[in-house]
Amino acid sequence: MLDVYRSCNIGVFLKCNEKTILIPKGLAPTKAEKLSSSVKVPYVQTSIYGLRIIGPLIAMNSNGILVSRFIEEDELKSLKTETGMSVERFPSNYNAVGNLIAVNDFGGVASNLFSTTQVKLIQDVLGVPVERMNVAGYLTVGSLIFSTNVGALVHPLISEKEIQEIKSILKTDVTPCTINGGVPFISSGILGNSKGIVVGSLTNGTELLNLSMVFK
Repeated sequence: MLDVYRSCNIGVFLKCNEKTILIPKGLAPTKAEKLSSSVKVPYVQTSIYGLRIIGPLIAMNSNGILVSRFIEEDELKSLKTETGMSVERFPSNYNAVGNLIAVNDFGGVASNLFSTTQVKLIQDVLGVPVERMNVAGYLTVGSLIFSTNVGALVHPLISEKEIQEIKSILKTDVTPCTINGGVPFISSGILGNSKGIVVGSLTNGTELLNLSMVFK
């Protein structure tokens, strides 16, 4: 449990997969090392359009990275070089691609806002089958689902039918939960992969118990 920039919303500033953790440029080295140690992958410093907000502007798994079209050319080149991964701008008027796509290494859930062509691009870059759906009546599926390769957390008001759909797509167990003491937008307060999980500092005991069961 920790804060980033005195905020428990660590998922706003960080993004992680099985190979690397993306952190904002300028984050204290001690905190960067602690994060890297917690999820057992090296960290890469980056920015998008000069911003330290990373989570909502990136969708990624171990196969590739989709990033807001506002990323600057030098940032894009640096991200490709530092991660050694396929990195592509996502051609959409919706810039918060991380809030609109939930993905692991088995599948992806995309917002109904996206066209068939855009879904095809998501599949090509991230290398997994992708299905469109709403979650608990929301279009921002990436903010409502947090998934690793061993488990997924979803908005607490999700229906059983939606749980089964997401389970089928992501090929992992799916559990309704909150983060940071009752926040239903799961991705805002959590970071991790199959090797480790980090949560915001306001996450309570019940939520931690759920997390320990989901992510084993």
